[in-house]
Amino acid sequence: MATAPGRRPGLARAPGDPAQIPTVPFRPQDVPTAPDHQVRAARAASIGIATATGPGPWTGAGAGGFPVPTARPRPSDGALLLTGSLGMGHHVMAQACAVSLEARQMRVRTLDSLRMLGGPGGRIGEAVFRGMVGVPGLYDAFHFNQLRTGGRIATGIDAVSSRFLVPRMRDELATEPVSLVISIFATGAAATSRIKPDFPGLATVVFCTDVCPHRLWVHQNTDLYLVTSETAVRYVRRFHPSAEVAVVPAPVRAPFYEAPTQRDARLAFGIPLESRCVLLMSGSWGLGPLVEAAEALAAAGVWVFAVAGHNAKLARRLAVLAEREHRVIPFGFTDRIPALMAAADLVVTSSGDTCSEARVIGRDLLLLDVVPGHGRDNLQGELEKGGAEIAGRDPRALARSALAALDRVKPSTRRIARGPEDWERAFGIALAQVGLTPGR
Repeated sequence: MATAPGRRPGLARAPGDPAQIPTVPFRPQDVPTAPDHQVRAARAASIGIATATGPGPWTGAGAGGFPVPTARPRPSDGALLLTGSLGMGHHVMAQACAVSLEARQMRVRTLDSLRMLGGPGGRIGEAVFRGMVGVPGLYDAFHFNQLRTGGRIATGIDAVSSRFLVPRMRDELATEPVSLVISIFATGAAATSRIKPDFPGLATVVFCTDVCPHRLWVHQNTDLYLVTSETAVRYVRRFHPSAEVAVVPAPVRAPFYEAPTQRDARLAFGIPLESRCVLLMSGSWGLGPLVEAAEALAAAGVWVFAVAGHNAKLARRLAVLAEREHRVIPFGFTDRIPALMAAADLVVTSSGDTCSEARVIGRDLLLLDVVPGHGRDNLQGELEKGGAEIAGRDPRALARSALAALDRVKPSTRRIARGPEDWERAFGIALAQVGLTPGR
């Protein structure tokens, strides 16, 4: 079977068939060859975390590959993480926290605050949010007029949500006590604050990675806020002047610290070593003109990894584009982002956890201004960190910005530009602030 220039054999697929999005085997040559438990132990020891490596009551692996105990720990060893199913960002942060807690020998469970509302509540909340984001200017208005200020509509929604969530949270903690609750979603933070007086000794932490945490993140019965910038500290104290706040680096999931070199990643995906290549994605919802931008960049000779996330319509459109443009390599939702980033010269994305992940691998960013409200705050924060440019929604202008950025950037030759040490150290100090020293 003949293949188009540069196309890897075996990737032929029917037009529009998302099921045939490529899954090229990935075999980087620099992945550690020691047994998994030895690799985990070495990584943990380098940042001062105790993990179990020998015989003992351990089984399988928790999030990110860390071991978890089979024996039921004491309640004081338990932690509950509260996330929310609006996109993937909250879940990603919860997973990163779970990895760190499990490495410290804590028993961790994660619950979705929206799903805990019961009935159609969670689905309605997500649908309303999606609808607001889809109407130009609507979510901006709600965010800056209501959420930022704690307006009557926003606080009313918060009160209604807590009315459903509080009894379920109370039952959850009564059934399976824990010593720590970390809320990574504002709805969970509100409910936890309300039930804290019922559970003496419970440490309550709110973890918000937004540059400007809005009113619904901040509650008086919160022991500690974890934020990722000094600006966020000030926004928390706008509503809780005496709050204890710690600034920590944004955590990044373990696979990003194990990414291959650019050469190995390109060989695995069949990308010419001397060509320009970008990773194009925009969260799990696939916001923005990704198809049009991918087509324009490919026409300019750039190889494009185009990731649709959970957006099935976008995945179909990208698959159709890839049939006529061999430089476009489409993906749906994939766990291979570390390797895609490693192969690329530039990451084109919206503001979010992808930015921290790209910085671990040493890739510059071109940020899409497509997420309204808190997304605009976070975009500004990423620009201030450096190594990032901004582009608008027009596909041709976006392509021009990407081409100009490719002329300027020089991807890191190191396999990993940043390690997990800073996050782990800061997270350990934060746990000690609320009276927890797990793993000791």
